[in-house]
Amino acid sequence: METDGIKAMDKFNRSISLLCWAYNEEELIGEYLERAAKMMDEVASDYEIVLVDDCSTDRTNEIATEFQKIHPQLKIFRNEKNLNVGLSSQKAIQMASKEFLFWQTIDWSYDLSNLRSHLEFLKKYDIVQGVRRHPVEARVKFLKPFLAAAKIFNIRYLSKRSDTVSKALVSVINFTLIRLFFRVPLSDFQNITFYPTKWIQSIKYESKSAFSNPEGLIKSYWAGKTMKEVSIGFIPRQKGEAKGTKFKAVKMAVTDLFRLWFKWIVLGERGTIQKGAIERLGAKEMQI
Repeated sequence: METDGIKAMDKFNRSISLLCWAYNEEELIGEYLERAAKMMDEVASDYEIVLVDDCSTDRTNEIATEFQKIHPQLKIFRNEKNLNVGLSSQKAIQMASKEFLFWQTIDWSYDLSNLRSHLEFLKKYDIVQGVRRHPVEARVKFLKPFLAAAKIFNIRYLSKRSDTVSKALVSVINFTLIRLFFRVPLSDFQNITFYPTKWIQSIKYESKSAFSNPEGLIKSYWAGKTMKEVSIGFIPRQKGEAKGTKFKAVKMAVTDLFRLWFKWIVLGERGTIQKGAIERLGAKEMQI
């Protein structure tokens, strides 16, 4: 919940882009845009909402266009053909025009109650990364990976990570592979990320799937960026259909993961590495 201190903060005095992408989300898009505009009005003086419609075949674009007539801060870009989450997110990034950017899913799956305080960290850190899992602590170094695996594959943990246990398993396996293969010590790779717009637009994306989000974080860490983790909890979807964990989408993301691991790590085609600094959350700051 938002604290009185956060409510009392002045509006963020830097410009910010809220990104989103949608495919056949007529049940959610109107509610999402209303909620997004209200939230941004409360926390920022200068903002835009960038929507990429991934060639929806329902009323998603029509509803968004009607909303735009009243809220000119909304910018709509429509793909000529259905691409996917990864390519749509990359397009949204390139279309952003404000100093900083972040995103929220159309089903509002991440808790942004503390958005105003998260934005403030952008004045001190290069990147702010949302985290939804409790950290694992171990005194003996070699036991840490085993204790982490035991915790994150626990049913109680999985039930709090996503809508269903099967979706949570996909998320956890993805997280485990990224940490193992790329050695980037972040606590979450599939959450909300806050970036300086010019920096993330300068990244040359090589993935074409939902691996885009981890790719941006990996390349930022390898470029020596400072990162601050903040607690952003998961909110289960109430309406509509999630597309990100369908078999085709998962297959594409896993393919990108292994392909880029082979290219960057095995073949060494990742360029000069200057590891960044990550300020991780402590146990008391995490949402369990």
